Amino acid sequence: MNTRNTVLDLHDIQGNIVFGYGRWGYPVSRYLFFKINNKRQGMAFMKSLVPLITSSAPLDKQNNGTAPPATTNVAFTYAGLRELGLPDESMRSFPEDFRMGMKARKDILGDDGPSAPEHWDPIWLNQYDVHVFLSINATSDTQLEQRYEQILQLIDKTSDGVILLSGHRDGDGSTLSDYQSGNAIVIDGKPTANEHFHYVDGISNPVFKGQGRNRAETVGAGKPTRASATTDDGWEALEAGEFVLGHKDESGEYPIAPKPRLLSFNGSFMVYRKLHQNVGKFTSYLETTSKHYGDTKLSTDEKQETLKAKFAGRWSNGAPLSTYPDYASAEEFGEQWQSATEVLFYQADATTEEKNNAREKYETLKAQRRGFNYDYDVDGAKCPLGAHTRRTNPRGSLEFDTQGAFDTPGAMVNRRRILRRGLPYGNSSDRTNNSAEHGTIFMVINASIERQFEFVQQQWINYGNDFKLSNEKDVLLGNHGETQDGNPDGRTVINGNKTLGQPTFMCSGMPRFVETRGGDYFFIPSLTALRMIAEGIIDPT
Repeated sequence: MNTRNTVLDLHDIQGNIVFGYGRWGYPVSRYLFFKINNKRQGMAFMKSLVPLITSSAPLDKQNNGTAPPATTNVAFTYAGLRELGLPDESMRSFPEDFRMGMKARKDILGDDGPSAPEHWDPIWLNQYDVHVFLSINATSDTQLEQRYEQILQLIDKTSDGVILLSGHRDGDGSTLSDYQSGNAIVIDGKPTANEHFHYVDGISNPVFKGQGRNRAETVGAGKPTRASATTDDGWEALEAGEFVLGHKDESGEYPIAPKPRLLSFNGSFMVYRKLHQNVGKFTSYLETTSKHYGDTKLSTDEKQETLKAKFAGRWSNGAPLSTYPDYASAEEFGEQWQSATEVLFYQADATTEEKNNAREKYETLKAQRRGFNYDYDVDGAKCPLGAHTRRTNPRGSLEFDTQGAFDTPGAMVNRRRILRRGLPYGNSSDRTNNSAEHGTIFMVINASIERQFEFVQQQWINYGNDFKLSNEKDVLLGNHGETQDGNPDGRTVINGNKTLGQPTFMCSGMPRFVETRGGDYFFIPSLTALRMIAEGIIDPT
């Protein structure tokens, strides 16, 4: 199937939706939140922002042929849209999940214990104060600061009609910041896609129609299909309506969206979550538990890396367990990947032939990192049924009657896919520290918060019955509880693999590795809708 059939107006859709900024080289960011005190001044502020807003069009075509040094995007809470004077009929037409906001949905999301809203950063303690989200992504700290100062100057012109909210625990956490920072983790002087548990992140973000991606990019990142004359690789791009409002989704219908059509068309919904990572707990639990796991021929470090891979479903270098089930094969993959990327992206004196060979190898390895399923690992002998990547994207492995009338291998998954955006924050060089400010700014783009993000969070991350795991939770993101004595009570089963000398293994006493520190639900309007909001001309009739 041609992934170009659906046409999206990339100049109308805000940036970081159709393509993430990471691929364009923006390793630093700041996330700002505002309260609107005066409707007229708020509208004027929005109008002044419009020239700075980055669209989803290729960045090298938005700035006189070169990518801009900084990007800016904006989104609104339900309370924010009301403060800006949207008509009641339009406000009532928004989905209930968005109207309620994240804090009111805490029971669905599993935000309890240390993740409960009363423990969030101060900025989130009064959910009705946060009206506007603004992101700045930049190529350098200097460019980031310049765009930030530019935004501050626009705020000053509102005469306190728009207030930049403080209350982020950022930096060393000793003082509250006016913004939340985000930064790619730098290793050997190079920005990476790693997160603080030292996994590679963002490998299989969904590919959907209208992006203009080539066929190879769809493999492993689109939706699984039955191989045919037109889809001989077994993958197709998802429908654009799963992520962009006003376009048909996987059900063949248009997603629920607010009225009028121009308000919602080419817009989307965003989930913003600040997730603190307990690096010390993760490191300690992995070191202690791995001593009792795996083939006795493996070294201590090899055992630890193997168990770590079983938790995530991928090795630290990104190799999937379903394709590389043992330490040796994963190490070989990592060496080849490092060699190819070094020549392709960093070796300035490489010859054309060396570059071409490296690119061919790189594309092959990239396809292997994404292009897999669990058809030949139904029992989880290679990749455990409860591994993080398998739970959040089962790749068609939850279907049962795939040989009969029910012949859509991704039917239970295609409507649950989410676009993952955001960056890590903080420094985790001290691997024993839990309290320092480090984690992930987790941003989700989807057409339906309830059907996509909330379903995955509730049904697949915090409840394991779809995977025949009862109430066993996702190892990395699950809200693991405690015993009456206050001891960690999380658990997971690592399926055995006799061929590889990996016995069935029960991990118990597992602490909560990730805790929520705040967030909310936002509506991202198109450029057209943003101008309408700024002019006050939204008319649902």
